[in-house]
Amino acid sequence: MTSIIDKVAWILLEDGKILSTRSRGKNVYYLPGGKREPGESDLDTLVREIDEELAVAIVASSAAHLGTFVAQADGHPNDVAVQMTCYTAQYHGIPTASSEIDEVVWLTYADRDRVAPVDQIVFDHLHASGRLT
Repeated sequence: MTSIIDKVAWILLEDGKILSTRSRGKNVYYLPGGKREPGESDLDTLVREIDEELAVAIVASSAAHLGTFVAQADGHPNDVAVQMTCYTAQYHGIPTASSEIDEVVWLTYADRDRVAPVDQIVFDHLHASGRLT
């Protein structure tokens, strides 16, 4: 039986690039966001995680579901998958590496091999729709 890691991620696109992060001690990039805590809604998770990781305030009322994607969980055994529910949302502040985040970068589709497997699926989706160059 496969176990599922339930995550929520923020999709921030500007000029055909996507905001991504690298956690301390990791060499791959991940879309900002994280695991849901017990009883949290998608929006609760999104607002909390983005505040923790990037020190910006998500405007919850602007959040729009972009899609839900499933893939092998990076760095986990083969029977562990990640399900990532992705949202776009407006925000206040300047994204800045905070908490466990070491680096904040803007990536293009050419960087697809530098991101986690589930993020690669998101990159494919955004590239196919012309939003990620």
